[in-house]
Amino acid sequence: MRKAIIIITAIGVGFGGLAQARQASTASSVQYRWRDAQGLAHYSDSLSSDAIANGYDVVNSQGLVMRHVDRPLSPAERVAAKKLADEAAARKREDEQRQREDQQMLAAYPDEASFVAAQKDELSSIDQQITTTRASLGTQEKALTDLLDRAGELERAKQPVPKFLSDKITAQRDVVGAQRAMLDRLQASYVNTQLKNESQLAHYRQLKAQLQQTDGNPEP
Repeated sequence: MRKAIIIITAIGVGFGGLAQARQASTASSVQYRWRDAQGLAHYSDSLSSDAIANGYDVVNSQGLVMRHVDRPLSPAERVAAKKLADEAAARKREDEQRQREDQQMLAAYPDEASFVAAQKDELSSIDQQITTTRASLGTQEKALTDLLDRAGELERAKQPVPKFLSDKITAQRDVVGAQRAMLDRLQASYVNTQLKNESQLAHYRQLKAQLQQTDGNPEP
């Protein structure tokens, strides 16, 4: 019985030694390959300072690359790499946001007629604001003219213009100036909206054409 145990133990030790030998053989078959500043390839069983400085490949006994390790970046290169990564991430977010907006637009306006109608409504709203502001400006300008006429009459009569009247004229001029500035902004908004609508309509038509091609259902 004791002999059997000794034989089994010996066999186990033998297998264990064989496994360790295989592991050692596998470990020794791993090499590191790197290129120097002149582009020449170097191989080694251990990592050297040159390999770490230049970046290296981990290759197996058949010469196949199992893993690549880049060289360490300098502080300036790390800053530049981060900037590029941030810019790429920003572009990706912009593209994703644009895609969401395109999907929302197509869902809200299933056909061109509904899209154009919405654009006309937007322009009509701005036009109504222009009409209202222009009418208000006319009223404020008439009020300013009346105040100036009163001050003129006093001056022609060689009488001083009261402070309250001068203050009202100054305040009314401010009101008229604000109304004119608002009218200018609304008129510029109308023109900009027209240009924006033309661009959006062209984009909408492009999206619809792409969608029809994807669905395989081109319009007649």
